[in-house]
Amino acid sequence: MESEELTFMGYWRADGRAGTRNHILILPLTPAVSTTAVRVEQAVSGAVAVELHQDVGPALPGWTLAVRTLRGWVDHPNVYGTILLALTEHDPVVEAVVDRLPPSVRWQVISFAEVGGRRAAEAAAIATASAWAAEAQEMVRQPIPVRYLLLATECGGSDACSGLSANPSLGYASDLLIQHGGTSILAETTELIGAEGILAARARTPAVADAIWQTVSHAEHAAMRMGVDFRGGQPAPGNMAGGITTIEEKSLGCVHKGGTSPVVDVVDYAERPTRPGLVVMDTPGHDVMQFVGMAAAGAQVIVFTTGRGTPTGAAIVPVIKVSTRTDLKRQLPDLIDFDAGPVIDGYLTVEQVGEALWRKIRRVASGELVAAERWGHREFGIFPGWEVN
Repeated sequence: MESEELTFMGYWRADGRAGTRNHILILPLTPAVSTTAVRVEQAVSGAVAVELHQDVGPALPGWTLAVRTLRGWVDHPNVYGTILLALTEHDPVVEAVVDRLPPSVRWQVISFAEVGGRRAAEAAAIATASAWAAEAQEMVRQPIPVRYLLLATECGGSDACSGLSANPSLGYASDLLIQHGGTSILAETTELIGAEGILAARARTPAVADAIWQTVSHAEHAAMRMGVDFRGGQPAPGNMAGGITTIEEKSLGCVHKGGTSPVVDVVDYAERPTRPGLVVMDTPGHDVMQFVGMAAAGAQVIVFTTGRGTPTGAAIVPVIKVSTRTDLKRQLPDLIDFDAGPVIDGYLTVEQVGEALWRKIRRVASGELVAAERWGHREFGIFPGWEVN
């Protein structure tokens, strides 16, 4: 493993964090204005938008998680400034999201009611986004120590090779980041079932070990109360088609993404880690909701390992797709960014592929585009919590 201080080329923020991107985010706070958000993105180079497909409100399930998630996207180091679109700026969603935002965060609410309708709101958003985009273009990337990186790890469409090639290679890269003082998130609570004891044994303190057990147990029991049997319903059909036979096998492969580092903390969905090292985040197994939650926590780069392939991406965070097998890379060359297949083919070790992936992460953090960015993937969904049925 390397020992010298490494850097990536990023953007310093006023609060001392660092960004790997410099986006103008167009964030709708109700589904009714999502189309306008997309139109603003199309009109302004440097702007990215998401479409909100779920209602959010204080009387609706998942209110606390939704506010934390939306606020985390506004206050993200990869975002230069955020335009919040709403029907009215007196909406409780607007008031809750902007409440307690740090002074360093650049944001503006544009509402249909206050500016005079959809067309006027679109014009106002385009004007502000264009001005901010011009300012953002003046910023220059600078060398930043990798200890300022927060890496999010994920696997989806796992196959029998996930736990042998892509996941342990990602785990090795994660360990390298942590060795240099950075932070890595291991999520997907439902895919830790059967392997929670392994993670708990790696916990830095007894309190963290207890939190791992409680987090996994809570997710499983909440799902059972809703009539979902994870142990009986997993692995998913796609996993079985890829050669995975049991949920324990799937989970044992999943935890490899966390490498061998001690677990220093367990955080809730979309909650920002407060200490460096390996952190477990409580998330569902839904890929898009995981992306959104880990981005809300401040992750500036996401690595997604897959044995089946997926084009999914996140608007404000680059998502590096890693194939478990070389034939998948050949099958989906415009979706896969990095191939861990040489481990399966036997001519490179996990350590060698992990080193190469670590270099790829630093290049992407420095501005190299990934497939999901080139294709404009902006999938967005907020986890409502385990108690929602």
